[in-house]
Amino acid sequence: MYYIQYAHARICSVMSQRVGDLEGLAEFDLSLLSSPRELAIANQLAEFREVIEGAARELAPHLIAFYLKDLAGEFHGWYNAERMLVDDVALKDARALAVAVRQVIRNGLAILGVSCPESM
Repeated sequence: MYYIQYAHARICSVMSQRVGDLEGLAEFDLSLLSSPRELAIANQLAEFREVIEGAARELAPHLIAFYLKDLAGEFHGWYNAERMLVDDVALKDARALAVAVRQVIRNGLAILGVSCPESM
């Protein structure tokens, strides 16, 4: 779980350094996200509901843990390959996709009863 918690803390750290409002997150132009890592993360985020439903149906909470580990891995790879806080405001806003990753990690860990530290 440490690896997953670290992804959450890393996103919190980046977002605390970000200048700008995240209130309009749903309005950001996500079409600017074009790297394979960004697209993989977006696709993984879209699977969250299905993973939760499957885990509940099969009484298999480990499916959530595996999903979160994979999501954290994709995020760490993205973080290491791309700068999150860039000068291009539109791209910086699009890379706030990390906020969605943070929320999914929070939700998944909450279901598993695991803490979500904001710093490590």
